[in-house]
Amino acid sequence: MNKKHIVVVGLGGVGGYFGFKINQENEVSGKYTVSFVARGETYHKVKENGLVLISPEHPNDRTYPNAIVENISELKNPDLVLICVKEYDLENVCRQLAEVITKDTVLLPMMNGADIYDRIRRILPDHIILPTCIYVASHIKERGTVEHKGKAGKMFVGRDPEHFSSDITWITDLLHESKIDFDFKDNSLADIWTKFFFIASFGLVTAKHNSSIGTVCTDEQQKNEATEIMKEIKLISDKKEIPLPEDIIEKTFEKACTFPFETPTSLQLDIHSGKKENELELFAGAILNYGKELTIETPFTQKIYNEIKGK
Repeated sequence: MNKKHIVVVGLGGVGGYFGFKINQENEVSGKYTVSFVARGETYHKVKENGLVLISPEHPNDRTYPNAIVENISELKNPDLVLICVKEYDLENVCRQLAEVITKDTVLLPMMNGADIYDRIRRILPDHIILPTCIYVASHIKERGTVEHKGKAGKMFVGRDPEHFSSDITWITDLLHESKIDFDFKDNSLADIWTKFFFIASFGLVTAKHNSSIGTVCTDEQQKNEATEIMKEIKLISDKKEIPLPEDIIEKTFEKACTFPFETPTSLQLDIHSGKKENELELFAGAILNYGKELTIETPFTQKIYNEIKGK
C-alpha cells in the first residue's frame, strides 16, 4: 500500500513547529512520506542541515524530511497539505496547489483569520478544507531554525462544513501520533472567530497607537476603540450564525488582561517597523469585506484601517 504523502508548505514559526513534530515522529515510524516546501535560504539550510527546533519540548533537535523542494510544482500526489504561509501569500499558494493536488487531497490551513477557509474555498472549490485555529508562540530564529517558547502549541481542527461526513480519521491519527495537542470538533468556527475577536481588535488598536495589549485594556480611548471593532465583528458573526457567547466582548478583554502588560501584537510590530507585507488585510480587510458581502456597516473598522494605511 502506498504511504500517505504529507506536505508542509512554509517553514516559518507555525509550519516549522508543527512540521517538525510530524516529521520527527515519522523519522521513527516511517509510516508516511513527508515533504517540506521552503524558499531561498531556508530551502538550502534545511536541505543541508535539516530543520532545527529550539523548544522546551525539544531542547535543540533537528529533523530531516523525506524531501524538501523549493517549488510547489515539484510535488507529486499530496494526500494532506499543511498550508503554513503568510496570509498575503495564500491565494498565490492555492493557485499553485491547484496544479498538483488530486481530488482526494485534504487541505489543512495553519493560519489564524476569520476568512481563511472562505478564501481557499474560492480557489479550490471541491476539496476538503479543515477549518483550523492555531495557538503557538514560535518564530524564525534564523533561516532553518524555529524557536518555540511557553506552552506546547495547540490546534483546534474542525470538519469541513461542505464535506461534513468525510472520513478524516487518518489525519487525527497523524496529529495524535505526532504528539500534537489538538481538539477535533464538528464545528471549529466558534474557536476561529473567538480568536479573531481578540487578534483583530487588539492588533488594529495597538498598530494605530503603537501601544501594548495592556494599554488597550486600561486606556479608556483604546479600550473603546477595541470594543467598537468587536461590535462590528459581532454583527458579522451573528449574521453568519457563528455560535459565540453573548458576552464575547467582555470575555475577550478578560483574556487579554491575562497577558503581560507590555505584550505587543505582530501587526503593531510590522506596521511600526515599516514592513510592507503585514496582517492589516487579514484583520481589517476581512471585516470590511464581510461587511460589504453581508450589507453590514463597518465604519469604525474602516476609519482605523484608513488611519493605519496612512502611517
